[in-house]
Amino acid sequence: MKRQVLLFISFLSLSLVCGQVSYSIPEEMATGSFVGNIAQDLGLDIKRLKSGKARLHTANNAGHVELNRERGVLLIKEKIDREALCGQTTPCALHLQIIMENPIEFYRVTVEILDINDNAPHFQKDSMKFDISESAMIGAKFVLERAFDSDIGINGLQSYTLSPTDNFILKLHGQADDSKKVEMVLQKPLDREKQEQISLLLIANDGGDPRKSGTVQIHVTVLDANDNAPVFTQPIYRSRLRENSPRGTLLITVRASDVDDGSNGLVTYSISSSTVGILNHFEIDENNGDVRVIGEVDYEKSKQYQIDIEARDQGGLSNSSKLVVDIIDINDNKPFIDVISTSRLIPESSPSQTVIAVMTVHDPDSDINGLVKCILCENVPFVIKSTSSGFYSLLTDSDLDRERSSEYNITVTCSDEGVPSLSSSVTLTLQISDVNDNAPVFERSSYEAYIVEN
Repeated sequence: MKRQVLLFISFLSLSLVCGQVSYSIPEEMATGSFVGNIAQDLGLDIKRLKSGKARLHTANNAGHVELNRERGVLLIKEKIDREALCGQTTPCALHLQIIMENPIEFYRVTVEILDINDNAPHFQKDSMKFDISESAMIGAKFVLERAFDSDIGINGLQSYTLSPTDNFILKLHGQADDSKKVEMVLQKPLDREKQEQISLLLIANDGGDPRKSGTVQIHVTVLDANDNAPVFTQPIYRSRLRENSPRGTLLITVRASDVDDGSNGLVTYSISSSTVGILNHFEIDENNGDVRVIGEVDYEKSKQYQIDIEARDQGGLSNSSKLVVDIIDINDNKPFIDVISTSRLIPESSPSQTVIAVMTVHDPDSDINGLVKCILCENVPFVIKSTSSGFYSLLTDSDLDRERSSEYNITVTCSDEGVPSLSSSVTLTLQISDVNDNAPVFERSSYEAYIVEN
């Protein structure tokens, strides 16, 4: 376990302290496992954790880690699966805040989740089938389905092996997305009269310790006479697509031609499972090469798709091309306001710039669609300020007078800069407590009295 402590201290009036600490832990640690001594690393007193009602605030209420106030330590609340939490994103981290009250203090905590080799490479299909002409030329290429491994780095997919290698060898090509294009290359002529069926085994290996692997069977049926493979008009196709485009939207039409006559020159198209879930978003017409949208496309989930498209003739020869789809962001997310700490009662004697609430604001859209500004909607003696990226503090801006107003309903509105602009609001209720700041006052400045003699 790796620990990094980086403590920053700043003061907003006299009641807000910011600090930061980072930890690194492996995924799949058991419930109750030790993450870090937060009290020691941030220099906090255990008594202060208790009196300040210290609590752990996590985005989206994700309960992977918990704070033990009695010991001042962070513990695993539930097992963390790095792949479920972050997918292929790296580094993978939890971003937490420790909040205390009276006075309000908050500290940032980053817990990086390290990958372990807990997933084996796997193929999405049980088997692959090829019909290949015995006249196929030496060097003819046949695109194979790739394997997938949810782990990353050295624990992820590293290599392939093919056996036996009597007729075919394996060839890999690096691609722009750091994946490997896997091809089976003919190195010895086929003879249908000697062997009509060929069975091979493709093995995918990771680099973990111990190493894990996945396999898929390849079945080859040897046919007669087809000596030209389809050829795409472009090695790479590119297209742009607005997120939330409706189902059925035509994305692009790809084309491949085959100079063979008859059925050997008839080309059909398919999308190979180059990325997990790609077939849930796009489909291709096997006859005319039209690629259409069939599922929800969300820029915030994926900014680009790389789709491997295969063209195959009736003789079994195939070729492949890549379709790169860039997703265009639209302003479809409102800013999200998360109030992480607030005071509901303050004395009227509180000085200007006293912090009464801390909140985070996040908009997952990109560029100006994700730029957010926050304002107060009423003429109130308070001001909202951005204290750091995504963090805002609500502070008093002038003297308070309970006799003038004993309660405030403060509405904070945060709007993005998209067109049209989207906004969210939250209303905080603040009570003003009395202090003895007024002397008794006579109704008149002088009085007259008359005494009647008996």
